[in-house]
Amino acid sequence: MKEEGTFDPRMLEALVCPVTQQRLEWNPETQELISRAANLAFPVRGGIPVMLVSEARKLD
Repeated sequence: MKEEGTFDPRMLEALVCPVTQQRLEWNPETQELISRAANLAFPVRGGIPVMLVSEARKLD
């Protein structure tokens, strides 16, 4: 059973980047969903992905 407030990687099957509609990668170290195509990292807060471009971090 997963801890309350943690991201369930099975959600990756249903989530796509809101910019490119491409697949996302889960980074457990930074608690972010990575869109390589858009060069953005979307935060996950309390186990819930925040899929807003305004909340995303640009990747270097």
